[in-house]
Amino acid sequence: MVNYNFNQNQNPFDDIKRFFRQGSALSVLILVNVAIWLLVQVLKVIFFFYNNPDGDIVDALLMHGFAIPASIPMLVLKPWTMISYMFLHFDIWHILFNMLWLYWFGRIFTEFLPSRQLVVIYFLGGIAGGLFYVLAFNIFPVFTEMIPISFALGASASVMAIVAAIAVYVPNYTIQLFLVGRLKIIYLAVILFVFDFFMIPSGNAGGHIAHIGGGLFGALYILLYRYSKTTVQPGNPPDFIRNLINRFRHKPTTSYSTGGNYGRPVSDEDYNLKKRDTQKRVDEILEKISKGGYDCLTKDEKEFLFRTSNKR
Repeated sequence: MVNYNFNQNQNPFDDIKRFFRQGSALSVLILVNVAIWLLVQVLKVIFFFYNNPDGDIVDALLMHGFAIPASIPMLVLKPWTMISYMFLHFDIWHILFNMLWLYWFGRIFTEFLPSRQLVVIYFLGGIAGGLFYVLAFNIFPVFTEMIPISFALGASASVMAIVAAIAVYVPNYTIQLFLVGRLKIIYLAVILFVFDFFMIPSGNAGGHIAHIGGGLFGALYILLYRYSKTTVQPGNPPDFIRNLINRFRHKPTTSYSTGGNYGRPVSDEDYNLKKRDTQKRVDEILEKISKGGYDCLTKDEKEFLFRTSNKR
């Protein structure tokens, strides 16, 4: 059984600063969420000076203009809320916990999968969570009276989609939790899913339902993604391609070095960047093979594929 481990740097603040300097897709998602929340807080301060100390007008504008409504007729009139709702948060605790989870699991996600997949799952997972919420409120009688006044907002469904996706992709990846110890992320994802399910009757039913929808989408997306990566198209050499794909599956490493420096250790950041670039090119070549066959590769691509394969 393979175990992947999440190793934190000695100084987490230096790691965070480097992370935001890179300008990755993950950092952009976090910054957009934070920027929108700060803008809302500034608007509340401005309205405070005009005798609206509770920010009721701002909250009402956000809720009715950008949060996703449970009412289907209202949603049809405001389709943009399917996207806008996943960038809105009520208070500092709401956005803090969502962004921490997005940062932690987004970092794990980008260790194994391209950033573009993270962005796709963030948006589609949020949409799936929103649809789950709307459908549940319009299907189950318990929510009938709440439909006209119910709205949902927050990045939780998107974050849960990312958590579920990476948990399914590398289920044996372990993290260190305070007061819990080491735990495989697949167990954590299952615990969160079960928690959301049993918390539906106790309050914030729409939020918990959206979490479940996002999580289910993330898991299903990764299952289909892995299937598409391993499916061989007719006319290609099946055994050859299957062997190559097996060779390129991610394997854990306990130590590593640069290829031409006689085993001189490199930093975690340099190693991860190099590994990510190599894996990205490998994925592109494999995708090209699945569409056009091995013969469609250039001489350079064939040499790179076999050279990388032999290293693994």
